[in-house]
Amino acid sequence: MALAAIKQLRPKQWTKNALLFAALIFSGQVLVADSVFRAFAGFTAFCLLSSAGYVLNDWLDRDADRKHPKKRHRPIASGALPGPVALAEMTLATLVGVAIALWLGLPFLLVALVYLATTLAYSFWFKHKVILDVMFLSSGFVWRAIAGAVAIEVRVSPWLFLCTAFLALFLGFNKRRAELLQIGAEGGTRRNLADYSPKMLEQYQSIVTAGTVLCYALYTVLGETEWMVLTIPFVLYGIFRYIYLVDRHGEGGAPDETLLSDRPLLYTVLAYGAVALGVIVAHEYDLLPLMIPAR
Repeated sequence: MALAAIKQLRPKQWTKNALLFAALIFSGQVLVADSVFRAFAGFTAFCLLSSAGYVLNDWLDRDADRKHPKKRHRPIASGALPGPVALAEMTLATLVGVAIALWLGLPFLLVALVYLATTLAYSFWFKHKVILDVMFLSSGFVWRAIAGAVAIEVRVSPWLFLCTAFLALFLGFNKRRAELLQIGAEGGTRRNLADYSPKMLEQYQSIVTAGTVLCYALYTVLGETEWMVLTIPFVLYGIFRYIYLVDRHGEGGAPDETLLSDRPLLYTVLAYGAVALGVIVAHEYDLLPLMIPAR
């Protein structure tokens, strides 16, 4: 049962909470010890809170998950983790997560509680509402990015907000497309899949993909340093690779698993992080020349 309890927390999905480190990196505070510690504390709080949401979500969906080819193996759906134990685990994760958030300060606690409220709203009401389901799911990523900035007490960049929002919508609509391709509209695991169609989701995908690329490209040339344009090829390849995996290999139903299982995509993300971090640190120490010298 202990292994089932750990599995139920979905530690693989904690990769989503890495967004809390975005503000740390892009603000140039990655070498400030106190900021790094606070960012890790925020990351821990959101791992616990998000896991609490996963437990609740799986408990509510236990009957539908038993009809899914993959989700039926989840601890609650399979019966490996009894319902009362799962709910106790959810309560404990929530209390510890909120305690850490409170330690980081009231502003961070407020963001964490809004994130938790968004998760609850999604699980109880909006999960089966077409379009709104993806928008609420995506807002969780936005709150993560904002929380990362609040944790280290830096300004929430509008670029970070916009890029995160469009990227989250990109992942969300591709998740629905992958589910539609894998199990069909009448698969019985998600009631609103019948309200989507492959053509509709392709149109949504086109819109949010364009928004993601455009926002990020504008950030690289209008942000702190224009040398961030060096990261654009990684972003483009990562997006194209992800679409390829969804369309040709049926991936994308679980974005975290797709990232960790596809080596080209994982290496691209790591290479992007290394180049972006290198550019930002070099910029902080005035090691980069102007890309376009002033006349």
